Amino acid sequence: MYYAYILRCADGTLYSGYAADLEARIRTHNLGRGAKYTRSRRPVTLAYAESFEDKREAMRRECAFKRLTHKEKEALILAGSEDA
Repeated sequence: MYYAYILRCADGTLYSGYAADLEARIRTHNLGRGAKYTRSRRPVTLAYAESFEDKREAMRRECAFKRLTHKEKEALILAGSEDA
């Protein structure tokens, strides 16, 4: 299983990525060994995630997340929390 995800950083910004092990990836971000962007914006929390059978699909969705505006990402996060 692969995941495309959006993290909320401590400064309120959003970061998008993909991972095979989502929990481990979030731990890596919070240890300062994840993406350069998140190192100075810790702690990060999971705001939104989608699961995929295929790595390429997760990567495509991550790219789609990166093309969204901040406002569009917030709407996606809100809609996802209402579904849960």
